[in-house]
Amino acid sequence: MAKRIVGVNERGLRVGQDHQRAKLSDAAVEMIRKLHEEGMSYSMIAVKFEISRMQAWRICNYRERGQSATRFRTLA
Repeated sequence: MAKRIVGVNERGLRVGQDHQRAKLSDAAVEMIRKLHEEGMSYSMIAVKFEISRMQAWRICNYRERGQSATRFRTLA
């Protein structure tokens, strides 16, 4: 079985695209935030990334995906 390295926060919990329920990559989250900073509306972002408008708002306002991996661990 191949081992996989995942990002975890200071409590050892998986975060970002390595979280078991993540649907967006870290690159997609960065792009969502950049598009919003450039003036794209939450509704347009939601359509483009196939997420809800509220999800787009939460990502742009760091209510979700606000943590970065502070270390990594190996999963068997």
